[in-house]
Amino acid sequence: MSTTTPVPARKPPTAQDDAPVFSVSGLWKVFGPKPERVPADPELGALDAAELRARTGCTAAVRDVSFDVRKGEVFVVMGLSGSGKSTLVRCLTRLIEPTAGTIAIDGEDVRAMDRSRLRELRRHRAAMVFQHFGLLPHRTVLDNVAYGLEIQGVGKAERRERAAEIVAKVGLEGMEHRRPGQLSGGQRQRVGLARALAVDPEVLLFDEPFSALDPLIRRDMQDEVARLHEEEGRTMVFITHDLSEALKLGDRIALMRDGQVVQLGTPEEIVGSPADDYVREFVRDVPREQVLTARTAMRPASLVESTEGPALTPDATVSEAIEAVARTGGPARVMDDGKCLGVVDHEQLLGVVAGVPVAPAAGPRATPEAV
Repeated sequence: MSTTTPVPARKPPTAQDDAPVFSVSGLWKVFGPKPERVPADPELGALDAAELRARTGCTAAVRDVSFDVRKGEVFVVMGLSGSGKSTLVRCLTRLIEPTAGTIAIDGEDVRAMDRSRLRELRRHRAAMVFQHFGLLPHRTVLDNVAYGLEIQGVGKAERRERAAEIVAKVGLEGMEHRRPGQLSGGQRQRVGLARALAVDPEVLLFDEPFSALDPLIRRDMQDEVARLHEEEGRTMVFITHDLSEALKLGDRIALMRDGQVVQLGTPEEIVGSPADDYVREFVRDVPREQVLTARTAMRPASLVESTEGPALTPDATVSEAIEAVARTGGPARVMDDGKCLGVVDHEQLLGVVAGVPVAPAAGPRATPEAV
């Protein structure tokens, strides 16, 4: 398993953040003969992959998956190869047709959309960024970025102006007139990202976009996505097999295995309170002190403790809290908007690092969800 870099503090959600953009309920995708019989028959639906193939000749790539994607969040779907994550994201815009279940974007039934409405969804509302860039080799960077706007019928001057703005935003200024063959892998991926951003979609869908890149370039692209999200607050659905990437980018993570979501929660919930042995093994090598926060480790403060000692935000990592406690030799206060929520001390912090079970963190983002 890969380890993780420190996770940046996440802003607390607003009521607007909690409004779902995508709502998915009871979603199935079954490949094979008469696939609709599998979700319709509880007995067939309960079979494991090998038994299902033997009985029906079918493979259930996505099994009864439900979740909401909130406005402004980075929602990560992760799992190993064959877990169903890429099939799932393609079902959201019907690049792959679901077998059963419901998908809605802003309350509109995606499965009921006709061809015209579906085209509008893919061109304007939910843009996909793929692992393979799909750039047009005979076009310049600027014209590749403007391609989606051209398809939408935007005039040449307007689309080139918009494309130039986005090219600069993703760090490719000065390369507008190069062709894809003159770019590095990381630069080509930036062009792919810019092309998706140019149409100003409501949701960006990333299907393992950085998995073919060298590690250093991949980290740069992760930082770029995090920066763009911080600046624009755009809703993103990000597919990855890499735990470090999921923990770095995700506000919430849906961990998949054999087509099912085995746990859905914040990075802190998944690392601090694994749902089962599979998840526990998945996160075993994660440095807990870089993911878990002061909110998790704190205890109630005494009257004296609430007015003395260094102050930390609730989202400060345990690693940062350890440094603060080590500097003073006493507890550190966990402060939010001038109010002391609790304190962290040497004993609590060591317990968290050692893997002593912790309750899900308090606050709106930590509410456990039924999947």
